[in-house]
Amino acid sequence: MNRALIIGISGQDGTYLARYLLNKNYEVHGTSRDADLSNFYGLKKLKIFEKIILHSMSLIDFRSVMQTILQVQPTEIYNLSGQTSVGLSFLQPVETLESISIGTLNILEVMRFHKLPVKFYNACSSECFGDTNGEPANENTPFRPRSPYAVAKSAAFWQLSNYREAYNLFACSGILFNHESPLRPKRFVTKKIIETACRIAKGSNEKLKLGNILIKRDWGWAPEYVEAMYLILQNNKPDDFVIATGKNISLEEFIKKTFGYFNLDSDNFIKYDNDLIRPTDLTNSLGDPSKAKIILNWQPKYFVDDIIKMMIEDELQIIVNEK
Repeated sequence: MNRALIIGISGQDGTYLARYLLNKNYEVHGTSRDADLSNFYGLKKLKIFEKIILHSMSLIDFRSVMQTILQVQPTEIYNLSGQTSVGLSFLQPVETLESISIGTLNILEVMRFHKLPVKFYNACSSECFGDTNGEPANENTPFRPRSPYAVAKSAAFWQLSNYREAYNLFACSGILFNHESPLRPKRFVTKKIIETACRIAKGSNEKLKLGNILIKRDWGWAPEYVEAMYLILQNNKPDDFVIATGKNISLEEFIKKTFGYFNLDSDNFIKYDNDLIRPTDLTNSLGDPSKAKIILNWQPKYFVDDIIKMMIEDELQIIVNEK
């Protein structure tokens, strides 16, 4: 039986990946810093919590990482852990660097030292590219990170690349552009917009507080992106892939589309807050997934209009269930 270890299983991607692999008859193990205290909301929402074998593990503690990997003996490792918020990384740069860069290095060292016949997927980020002046970024686009989060992800990417070449490890990075779902935490702007718009549509008189809404992002659907993670590890050789839709829109357009679902004019409900503007930010983010389409036969089926609709429908159902 294939056995997967998903490091950071409680997050959006970890939850959807767990469901995807269970449907492929994998034995799925997952880690959290304290598995006894984590609520695993996503796993319970998808009704798969009881099917997962959970472990407590600290990714920045080499001994903890080694013990867990040797105990589980996975055939595939997916590292989706670490500090995941770009905005928060400006406030917690050290924790961000340690959890992402050192955490990835610990996994690679365990694989190298114990010569494990395991395939390793590492979650990289489109943030590593920085601003590309509207040009779609592909696997050959240079990294120009503009946040502590992007710096940490870039370091992890090059660590993995070095270990793959030096020690012949089956280690891959997926360079994923923004991908959303109802499981996005509330601190992410898309979830904040969806939740606020739904409450306003139901009669709330609140305002949607935002910073820079002129930024452009390539938004995809998270359940499709975890399928790409799986396909990356099924490739006949270890390699890195950009995963994106190849289309982007501004945050302003995202807001208008969301409020437009309820036939509301978003201009009447926005309040700008300079405290929400990051020290540096990407103006225009766009990916080129051509390599994934050619080699992995992966391409997106859902785009931003579909994503907004699905997230709104889920949020409205939550509101109904809470009454």
